Amino acid sequence: MLQKFSASLAIALAAALSQVPAMAQDIEAGRLKAQACAACHGVDGNSPTAVVPNLAGQSWRYLYVQLKDYKEGRRENPLMSPMAQALSRDDMINIANYFAGQKANPSTFKADDAKIKLGKAKADETLCAMCHMAAFAGQNEIPKVAGQQYDYIVQQMLDFKARKRTNDAGNMTSVSQTLSETDIENLAHYITSIR
Repeated sequence: MLQKFSASLAIALAAALSQVPAMAQDIEAGRLKAQACAACHGVDGNSPTAVVPNLAGQSWRYLYVQLKDYKEGRRENPLMSPMAQALSRDDMINIANYFAGQKANPSTFKADDAKIKLGKAKADETLCAMCHMAAFAGQNEIPKVAGQQYDYIVQQMLDFKARKRTNDAGNMTSVSQTLSETDIENLAHYITSIR
């Protein structure tokens, strides 16, 4: 009985700790390091550019993993890959925690109501919420996509479909193979419209 309790306690503790930001976080250090990110992602992580993702409100874990993937070559971008090269592990954790603590602004993209409806139906059909969670709020290493930049969503799904982006353990690559370009457009209208 004690062993079962101990095992259950250990599992519960591990699950709880996975939700807590990294112990080495330093929000002020993250804010200072994130100044280099502001030109593209905005000072508070709300991007002023449609093809650049919003970082505000993402999980620290997702942001950290993406920075690490850029640094280690598992994800490539002509701007982000060199930016990540100069970052230490602590820098990445601190930056991730800084942006995770910022409030995401709702998208200003004017989504089409008919495409939103079709996108929601496709999201339900492909079980998007199984990974991205209810309201597409994300979890751990799965990004929050609700309210994300429309053009960025479209580009990422196209990149997964074309296997240009593969740092997802295969889940998005697999799902995107089932999507037409119209499906991707409709999904992006739906996802970016979520408040």
